[in-house]
Amino acid sequence: MCRHVAWLGPPRSLASLIHEPEHGLLKQSYAPRRQRHGTVNADGFGMGWYDPARPEPVRYRRAVPMWTDANLPALAEVARSHCLLAAVRTATVGMPIEESATAPFASGPWLLSHNGRVARDTIPSYAEGAESTCDSAWLAAAAFVRLRGGMALGETLAEVVTHAGAKDPAARLNLLASDGVTVAATAWGDTLFLHQRDGALLASEPLDDDPGWQPVPDRSLVLATPDGLSIQPL
Repeated sequence: MCRHVAWLGPPRSLASLIHEPEHGLLKQSYAPRRQRHGTVNADGFGMGWYDPARPEPVRYRRAVPMWTDANLPALAEVARSHCLLAAVRTATVGMPIEESATAPFASGPWLLSHNGRVARDTIPSYAEGAESTCDSAWLAAAAFVRLRGGMALGETLAEVVTHAGAKDPAARLNLLASDGVTVAATAWGDTLFLHQRDGALLASEPLDDDPGWQPVPDRSLVLATPDGLSIQPL
């Protein structure tokens, strides 16, 4: 359905996730290697990063294929951060194709991306707070309600995914989220890989053929902090 990637570690550019790797996010937008649902991700793209000059993350989103944006290569070269998140989108049938339906979704210091699909009636009470009417925006709204209430990032993703998965057994619920200090991700029905390379790199599929990439077991929660990385079952 989508591809997403996040980095937590020493500052690096968005280009290091998008354009520079042989199978970076740009390549994954038109020729993904591990995608199980859909063949291209041409229904939009987005990215978010943290800058010390701002209390909230910076976002850049478009509802066009990533390869059509002539401004992106230069932007990706200069946008640098210790925490980056980017995604390309294949819209679920019936969902809108618009910038507000494109990850990452945001609220306060939090960013969230969803790779998959879920029946929207599993989370109806959060529709009014969502950025869009798409299923991913509703999941994000459900997570943001919990985060604003004081729940930790990993606990939030685990609760949202397990509740939605119980109501919709066919759901695919790979979430990727950050608050600028921690990155959390779930593997639930689709692929997720991690690489510890001077930091934590999490992606729907490997950005290159380095042997350090490791698959995350299905129905798992990954939590990356400056102190290390943990994986636990959901």
